[in-house]
Amino acid sequence: MRVSHRIKTSHTIVKHLLCLFFFLGVAFYSQAQEQTIPELKEPTVWSVEVQGNKRLKASFVKLISNVDEGKMLDSLMLEQDIIRLKRLPAVGHAYFQVFYSHDNQYNVFYTIEENFTLNPQLNVYTTNDEEFAYRVGLYEFNTLGRNIAFGGFYQRDIFDSFGAGIRAPFLFNNRVGLAFTFQSLTTQEPVFLDEGTAEYRYNNTSFEILGLYEFNFKHRIEAGINIFKEDYKYLFGATADDIPTDFSVNKNLVKFIYEYNGLDAYYQYVKGFKSTLNVQYVTANDETLPNFIIWWNDFQYFSRVGEKGNWASRLRVGLATNADSPFAPFSVDNNLNVRGVGNTIDRGTGVIVLNTEYRHTFVDNSSYILQGNGFIDAGSWRNPGGDFGDFSANQNMRVYPGLGFRFIHKKIFNATFRVDYGYGITTDSTSGFVFGIGQYF
Repeated sequence: MRVSHRIKTSHTIVKHLLCLFFFLGVAFYSQAQEQTIPELKEPTVWSVEVQGNKRLKASFVKLISNVDEGKMLDSLMLEQDIIRLKRLPAVGHAYFQVFYSHDNQYNVFYTIEENFTLNPQLNVYTTNDEEFAYRVGLYEFNTLGRNIAFGGFYQRDIFDSFGAGIRAPFLFNNRVGLAFTFQSLTTQEPVFLDEGTAEYRYNNTSFEILGLYEFNFKHRIEAGINIFKEDYKYLFGATADDIPTDFSVNKNLVKFIYEYNGLDAYYQYVKGFKSTLNVQYVTANDETLPNFIIWWNDFQYFSRVGEKGNWASRLRVGLATNADSPFAPFSVDNNLNVRGVGNTIDRGTGVIVLNTEYRHTFVDNSSYILQGNGFIDAGSWRNPGGDFGDFSANQNMRVYPGLGFRFIHKKIFNATFRVDYGYGITTDSTSGFVFGIGQYF
């Protein structure tokens, strides 16, 4: 019995010793693992390099980029940076590459395909009533290699007009900038009276300053003031006792713009949605002229159709203070909203315009692109002092289908020469060509 008891006691001691050695072994192994296996680090950016750029400053590219040295490597930020770069006038195309450096750190390379950014501007428009007008200009969109636009224009639309401006959206940092504009616009404007149409020589001389702020890659605002003088001189046509033949007035305009930009471009192809809201409040130094507010919103939607097609649409909706005045702010003009309709054929205090077109690429090589397009422009206006029923009135509706083509140079910013011919199918319609540089919208 004593021997059996001693044997059991010995077995118990051995079991306890084995358990003790096991736990000690686990503890020592865990400690050794902690000492030999380094703690995993998040992937970080070791360096950011810019290549392929000639005039665009690498320091500017780094300024507006979200990705920076020492930050965590984020593929979403890389993709957003590329979209932001492709929106710059100086960039025709861009892409990124990531290479391992050391210790879970990476080198990021942004490759830039630059555009030529010293661009002439041209808009020519005519109708079968033999109206003819044009605007020519010259702008540099990458001044100092920092995405600063600077230039001016001359316009001949019966009378002479001119203007100049500078726009630096990233003047102070990657969010804050300024824009300055001076213009003297003189045109022959129809004024629609009960007795008929009067023609006036209209001049608007203005100076504008705007502050620019970008919240992030999709959202930005502009706000500022425009000081201008309007001058009307009667030329010929109908008259009315309560409408002066000559008058001028000084006015102030407070402007606010909000833009949501979800567009992504691959050379001439664009996809996504964009919305731009423009709100203005106008005051005059003449007590006989009431203050008024005007706003409009442009909704744009683009989608790819197959490999060579692009569907593009723009809807503009706008309203102004509904004063019963012949000098209403919204105009029907083939260089602005309805191709082929003529030069300022009507005015209103409200507007609904839809432009939609299909663009198809027929030729695409390393230097240039040839596109054809078919479009429908349709719009309606609220009469001064009228009501919302005016939008559905037959005499206020304009529908103009048409065809056009585009010659696009791949290496020059905005080098899209366009020709469109619009043919009206509504009551008392006209038809005509619209020439210009840049897509219509």
